[in-house]
Amino acid sequence: MEFSTSLKKNEDFRFVYRNGRVKANYYLVMYVVENNQAVNRLGISASKKIGNSVVRHHFYRLVRESYRLHEKIFNSGLDIVVVAKKNAADANFRDIESALLHLAKLHRIVECRK
Repeated sequence: MEFSTSLKKNEDFRFVYRNGRVKANYYLVMYVVENNQAVNRLGISASKKIGNSVVRHHFYRLVRESYRLHEKIFNSGLDIVVVAKKNAADANFRDIESALLHLAKLHRIVECRK
């Protein structure tokens, strides 16, 4: 069963930037908008400001894996765009995972388990 897909098209990213709610922390900026579908779509963006292609792809992998591990607690029907801040270039997996979950809680798009 597939829970999420990727946001690929520039117009989809622009729609989320224009219409989404935005929250930020030390490493990430997260935009969220409802997509009226049964699945979430995750978009990841990192400009050349954070580093060369090796650094950017490492960031993409960290975010994708952090999301994959916690995918089941995210609400459905969302377009989520995660943008790297400059500090993300030096972040490790735990930093990115923690930042992603922190922003998800701020957006109230995760089920909080107690």
